[in-house]
Amino acid sequence: MPTLPDSIILASRSPRRAQLLRQIGLRFETSVCDIEEVFDPALSPQENARSLSHMKAADVASRCEHGIVLGSDTIVVLDGVLLGKPVSREDAIRMLRTLSGRTHTVVTGFALVDAETKKSYIDCEQTDVTFRVLDDDEIAAYVDAGSPMDKAGAYGIQDDFGAVFVERIAGDYYTVVGLPLSKVYCALQRFMNLIQKG
Repeated sequence: MPTLPDSIILASRSPRRAQLLRQIGLRFETSVCDIEEVFDPALSPQENARSLSHMKAADVASRCEHGIVLGSDTIVVLDGVLLGKPVSREDAIRMLRTLSGRTHTVVTGFALVDAETKKSYIDCEQTDVTFRVLDDDEIAAYVDAGSPMDKAGAYGIQDDFGAVFVERIAGDYYTVVGLPLSKVYCALQRFMNLIQKG
């Protein structure tokens, strides 16, 4: 059997990430981090995703005596511009209009931090997503439903109307949802072996 922790601490309030962990049978508790999600313009999207993920995990780990903390961050990138969560209705509409008919990249970083030893593992994955052309009425209706406001790029692919915006993807679907499951699963095995070896 693979070596996996009995339970982990998810440094996120995201219901999507929680559902993904349940999907693969991982037991976890949640503890929300206190850091502000700010992009560093000097860093690449991948570096920003990894850095923010590590900061989230390290923040929660600093308040725990034991346990492995999982932090994650998802960024949408179009033409080199990083799109986080919309700050207003108008911002969400602007993002979706910008993504309409275009291919963008979704980068999801994740970090594992052992609260006791402070050892860490940081990685990321990316997937290209192509939107069909959207009309203003469906964009407005989607935004007014409230769903886009807590999602990078102002849309979700997995559990709401945003799924019908997506024409095709190239890469790992779960990266777009918010956690590259295969990579996280394998990383947890390696990380547990590293900790057990001291």
